[in-house]
Amino acid sequence: MAEWFWKRNYNKRTEEDYGLIRSIYYMLFVYIVVIPVSKLMYNLKIEGRENVPKTSKVIFAGNHVSYLDPPMMTYAVWKKVAYMGKKELFTSPSWLLRAMCISLGGFAVNREKPELATFKTVKSIFNTDWSLGIFPQGHIVNEPVIGNINKGFTLFAKKHKADIVPVAVCGFDGYAHKLFEKHMTLKIGKPISYELPDEEIVNQWAEQICELTGFENRVSTPVKEEVTIS
Repeated sequence: MAEWFWKRNYNKRTEEDYGLIRSIYYMLFVYIVVIPVSKLMYNLKIEGRENVPKTSKVIFAGNHVSYLDPPMMTYAVWKKVAYMGKKELFTSPSWLLRAMCISLGGFAVNREKPELATFKTVKSIFNTDWSLGIFPQGHIVNEPVIGNINKGFTLFAKKHKADIVPVAVCGFDGYAHKLFEKHMTLKIGKPISYELPDEEIVNQWAEQICELTGFENRVSTPVKEEVTIS
């Protein structure tokens, strides 16, 4: 059983992977781990939760500053969110990181050559009451800059008629090692319509993230065509 858990190909997930058992486990993890850590270690504040659509067919797209982004983003939007991650996370030397990616419903993507299984997994997610989580920067960025965006998330939005909701991670300046050491805020922006042209979706996402975080907007640089999300 353990060998199957670690060696399964997690670029392909089915609707069964997002069923009742994982849903219960996911929400228990949020209540027992994410909320206490967010509140007690990072004094996390949430702004803009009223902007979260009631439907689950939504793509939550955030700036990427740390490994804390997925669980904190889930807490902020208060929905079950399946995150797309680079395949290297699922073979990481850190068993804890691997276990969290796998057990919480994450799915792997080949950043060099996205596979058909990735698109099938997104379809499976939207056939359930889960939402999709993506970080359009493609990797953790340690500078207060938004640029060089991967616009693959616009393909998913248009294919599945899912609006994009920007989620801005603000105030991260390192991992906390004691209670109340850090202060962070997650700000949820206005939904962006999937019906807009690809470039307009990317521009609006970057503009909202920069407005909410105070980061520099460099989206005038060419956007990448491939889906390279971590």
